[in-house]
Amino acid sequence: MRAKTEIRRQAILDAAAEVFQETGFERATMAAICERLGYSKATLYNYFASKEELFSAVVFEATEAEFQSTLEALDASFTDITLALEKFGRGLLTLLYSPQVQAMRRLIVSEASRSELGQKCYELGPVRNEAATAVFLQQAMDAGHLRQADAHIAALHLRGLLEAEWLDRFLFQTLGPVADAQINDTVQRAVAAFLAAYGPMPQ
Repeated sequence: MRAKTEIRRQAILDAAAEVFQETGFERATMAAICERLGYSKATLYNYFASKEELFSAVVFEATEAEFQSTLEALDASFTDITLALEKFGRGLLTLLYSPQVQAMRRLIVSEASRSELGQKCYELGPVRNEAATAVFLQQAMDAGHLRQADAHIAALHLRGLLEAEWLDRFLFQTLGPVADAQINDTVQRAVAAFLAAYGPMPQ
């Protein structure tokens, strides 16, 4: 029974993601999602109490697996800070600029000012990312791989540098598919700039 419940919940999330991406959050309706699934409204509301709750679940579903994979790149046992940061950067940019996550981010941005969705999605993604990155950077600082600084500010600077080359094009929807080679080149430049600011002080 539990397996059947999970299969049905996943079907709801998949259908909802399609509807949200096709129509936007504002115009999407629970009725339209039910119609696509062939489920009754009672069944849908048994899993999700509101459209907002369903949207938050769709966002979480779209990002969680890759987000966890990205966090695994923050390995405290590293011996080369450059390679560690580049591994993290590749994971983060591959996640953020995948077509699926780009579509979700645009939906979130378009709805952020009209409801609490912006805050909820911000907490699901950037807040968790910043906290985990700050812990990793503090460990690197304590080990002498980086100079001592505010780790949370450093985490924001790292993310800003990683996204600097693409963020405006993403926001204005002029960014096409991003190739692995582009990600590698961007990450190398961003990490070099980060280390120029936060690398260990000369002895």
